[in-house]
Amino acid sequence: MVRFASYNIQYGFGLDGFYDLERITESLAGADVIALQEVTRGFSKNRYADMVTDLAALFPDHFWVYGPACDLHVGRVNDQAAPRNTRLQFGNMVLSRWPILSTRTLLLPRSRTLSKLNIQRGATEAVIDLPGGARRVYSVHLDHVSNDERIRQLNHLNDRINAFTREGGSVTGAAEFDIDELPLPEDYIVMGDFNMLPESPEYCTFAGASDGYYGRTARIGTPIDALASLNAYAPGSYSWMDPKDHGKRMHLDYCFVSCDLESRLISASVDTTATGSDHFPVWVEIDI
Repeated sequence: MVRFASYNIQYGFGLDGFYDLERITESLAGADVIALQEVTRGFSKNRYADMVTDLAALFPDHFWVYGPACDLHVGRVNDQAAPRNTRLQFGNMVLSRWPILSTRTLLLPRSRTLSKLNIQRGATEAVIDLPGGARRVYSVHLDHVSNDERIRQLNHLNDRINAFTREGGSVTGAAEFDIDELPLPEDYIVMGDFNMLPESPEYCTFAGASDGYYGRTARIGTPIDALASLNAYAPGSYSWMDPKDHGKRMHLDYCFVSCDLESRLISASVDTTATGSDHFPVWVEIDI
């Protein structure tokens, strides 16, 4: 059994407004594979913390990769000239108890806005050497402003997921560089902050629409919502809470799996006791 967890950690700030990576680590204790979103470097809001290095140190038993979808020059730090080549990076991280054989950051479609922040979003792909064989894991963070943008992003993401074996992941023909050929696993787990509600148009774009008579039919190439498959959605289920109004809650975070993994799902839940972010960790156990 492998325990997967996904957590949007809001660049380290909890419901109380305090920056604390250690309580994030504590809430993820026991997770074998972790997908994190809103991981930053050089960000003024958390005093330019290198969250990647700090999180890696807090998970010494895990391998890790980082995919910064947004990467900007920083000119000044605390009203002084920043050290040369200081960068503001905003992206996703994957941590695993087992080696991460390869990684790619898939940049998702975006459009230019005028009055709302719209940064480049991405999905960090990691091929992990799990005990039962290599599997793909994706840490995903979608646009928060527009459902039209999310639909475009999900269509693009699903195309890339399904084209993985045809494209060959990060590298093929590796023998030319005396590198072992990498596995190209069919099965995948997609986790993250999708900024969409269950059964919304975006959700149905990714997971397929539910027929009025047959319900939602599993199809090759269409991801399956682990919580829905295990009937783990409680009335009023949520994975995000407004720090200023705890009565405002939404379910925005998910774990989707490929069809062949649905029969291996053991449990799925949201840990609403965690306080390290305005989101809450989504946990899924899979018999791998």
